[in-house]
Amino acid sequence: MKKLIFLLFLAFVAPRISAQIISIENLQKHIYTLASDEFEGRGTGEKGESKAAKYIAKELKNLKLNPKGTKKYYQEFSFNLKLMNAENPHGPMVDKGVIKGKNVIGWVDNAAQYTVVIGAHYDHLGEGELGGSREANPAGKIHHGADDNASGVAAMLELARYLQTNDRIEEHNYLFIFFSGEEEGLQGSKYWSENPTVPLENISYMINMDMVGRLDSVTRSLVVHGVGTNSKFGSILQAANTKNLSLVHDSAGVGPSDFTSFYRKDIPVLGFFTGQHSDYHKETDTPEKINYKGEKEVIELIINLVNQMDTIPKMEFQKTKEKQMGRTKFKVTMGIMPDYTFSGIGLKVDGVSDDKPAFNAGIKAGDIIVQVGDMEIKDMGDYMKLLGSLEKGDQRVVTVKRGEEKIQLNITF
Repeated sequence: MKKLIFLLFLAFVAPRISAQIISIENLQKHIYTLASDEFEGRGTGEKGESKAAKYIAKELKNLKLNPKGTKKYYQEFSFNLKLMNAENPHGPMVDKGVIKGKNVIGWVDNAAQYTVVIGAHYDHLGEGELGGSREANPAGKIHHGADDNASGVAAMLELARYLQTNDRIEEHNYLFIFFSGEEEGLQGSKYWSENPTVPLENISYMINMDMVGRLDSVTRSLVVHGVGTNSKFGSILQAANTKNLSLVHDSAGVGPSDFTSFYRKDIPVLGFFTGQHSDYHKETDTPEKINYKGEKEVIELIINLVNQMDTIPKMEFQKTKEKQMGRTKFKVTMGIMPDYTFSGIGLKVDGVSDDKPAFNAGIKAGDIIVQVGDMEIKDMGDYMKLLGSLEKGDQRVVTVKRGEEKIQLNITF
């Protein structure tokens, strides 16, 4: 009965939005622009990404959002990038040197105590030179990234337009962060979460949109990550789903996109994703394949959600069981999330999944793995080589640096 009353309350306080709020023409304009050849695939730190950053900043200025970066709308950062050698995946990593990224940040300031972060990454793979392409021969091919993630950027710009121009009295501020470097290991969101431009303790929750442009018109399936990071998210999503989308709840706060960086800071998160497709990380991810009507429905769901949660001062964080990110062909897993920004010797652990070998061995976030058995771990390449050499049930002694101390732990894979 309490749950029913709560749902009725949500339905009452948050009126359904009209069909005219979100503009399909605006979505098309943004996606066709950002995914055009002119933007060269928006590779992190490359000319096309810089051009995309300027485009986004100009749109934010036109919408009259306040700048909230460290240099007006921009927050610059850099990181050292090491990639697996495609010709010798078990060999040493290829050092690509220092890559410069740039987050783009706009602020709807309602003079409220708490802030909602809305995020999406705007970088993509460029011409495949930084890795990640699923093309057989990627060199020289523009990876347009219409769905991944011009769709998320376009959705954010429409949300920004709505939240800046609606006539509601908002009880939250809204911080729009367009992340750079997501394709290179969540670099931009990780950097912002460690160098925030608003206090982390004042953030109520974070919404992320990554690949929201390919809603299947038959299944109407929308994956929502992070539902378990707040006890009310499930009920609120149910009440907000006036378009009767088929919501697939993923409770985990850790996943393959930028919401992970906020979950790591004990902030409730929701990540929206319309699903994988055959054009993922290929040059064929182009604007004409976007389901614009479907993306509009996803945005309208998020608007309903935001309006409903505006009545709740601050969402409480709830830890979720973590799962290993990504897919491998290895027979074993350690159950960790590596820190891809770490450039020292060893493999730094950014997160540990519950009930996995690393967790059971006592490895903690922040540890630096330097040796497993007889094998020294100097970088990600050594770690991948290690996993490829192991069988399920193998036992090893793992050496980690924890602060200034070296600790040896027994691990069973």
